[in-house]
Amino acid sequence: MSEHADLLLNARWVIPVEPDTVVLEHHSVAIRDGRILAVLPTDEARQRFSPDAEQNLADHALIPGLVNLHTHAAMTLMRGMADDLPLMQWLEQAIWPTEARHASAAFVRDGTLLAAAEMLRGGITTCNDMYFYPDAAASAFDMLGMRCVIGITAIDFPTPYASSADEYLKKGLATRDAWRQHPLTRFALAPHAPYTVGDETFGRIVDLANELDLPIHIHIHETTQEINDSLKQHGQRPLARLDKLGVVGSNLIGVHAVHLTDSEIDLLARHGASVAHCPSSNMKLASGIAPIHQLIEHTIPVGLGTDGAASNNRLDLFQEMRQAALLAKVHSGDARAIPASRALRMATLDGAHALGMGADIGSIAAGKQADLCAVDFSGVDTQPCFNPLSHLVYCAGRENVTHVWIAGQARVTDKTLLQKSNSELLAIARVWQNKLGN
Repeated sequence: MSEHADLLLNARWVIPVEPDTVVLEHHSVAIRDGRILAVLPTDEARQRFSPDAEQNLADHALIPGLVNLHTHAAMTLMRGMADDLPLMQWLEQAIWPTEARHASAAFVRDGTLLAAAEMLRGGITTCNDMYFYPDAAASAFDMLGMRCVIGITAIDFPTPYASSADEYLKKGLATRDAWRQHPLTRFALAPHAPYTVGDETFGRIVDLANELDLPIHIHIHETTQEINDSLKQHGQRPLARLDKLGVVGSNLIGVHAVHLTDSEIDLLARHGASVAHCPSSNMKLASGIAPIHQLIEHTIPVGLGTDGAASNNRLDLFQEMRQAALLAKVHSGDARAIPASRALRMATLDGAHALGMGADIGSIAAGKQADLCAVDFSGVDTQPCFNPLSHLVYCAGRENVTHVWIAGQARVTDKTLLQKSNSELLAIARVWQNKLGN
């Protein structure tokens, strides 16, 4: 007697990510109640399962949904607003003044909707977000059915959202309480950066992280200016200061981590910390090239992030996979650094592990959540295909994504976002372009 499945996905290739280099040809993924029941050859799957629905992906690679380990989703509304400026000038002269004038719950909800739509169409099923008005962000992700980790932001200067670090944390924790039962929504503590957060606030964040078992998501060592300013103000480099304050631990997600000494890499490895690598943003802001191959050699989990659309300007993890692999080869002088299989793992399972979600997402395995992405290799621009795993990183792009599922539920079908129409999203974008442009 056949087993019941809600959905059976039959693919030309299934690339499970675990083990790293495995490509399963003519395999299927059976799904029930939002989780993966089995991964097995298609002929066997059709004999074993009686699905309510079946999807044939004859020319596709089926991969885990991508995990965007660092973004500022609402900043999509500021895409292209202040290009070609260094980080601090970009922040102080363009971004922070715009936020002071316009940031609101409506701004965050609408900007996050646009970001989530872009990410889902590009195969991103989970993102780790850092911004203000977390309830508005959570609501937007919920509208589109996207898995998210919402940052409980803390910063030691006032914004329209909050007047003090205490108020940031109080509001963020209240949002966590309101959303904590939601199946697709999790939370992290998100102090902005060492140069915007004081020692007392960091002390509170460490206590909360330990009490609530939450990740700490923070920008770190993004620029040489950040490090030089810390030496002048605190007499030590930012990472050393964070270590002294107890911030560096296995729950730390250090974003950017461009400028690291050998001893700092050892420190991160010793504590089991993770890094969110944002290669396109680092290049665009001329921050530098992170020593990713060295981090990986020290077994430090490295996931991939897009950063915000204001500094990238795309929320595109296919681009980040390719950039990460190519930059690592240039930086190390070794063409073997970050092979395609590792780049894909960085965009999936390593990001999931950094968020404490590796047991549920990031690879295609029985028992895991059915967060999946289908990539079409039938077009002329992807022919011939000798190695579909290599193609994912060096040839394919987000334009090749045709289907996306989260917890077994379709979010994108035949390149069409199911929860919001293009006309609705374009109307939102036009409203904010008029507001921000005046």
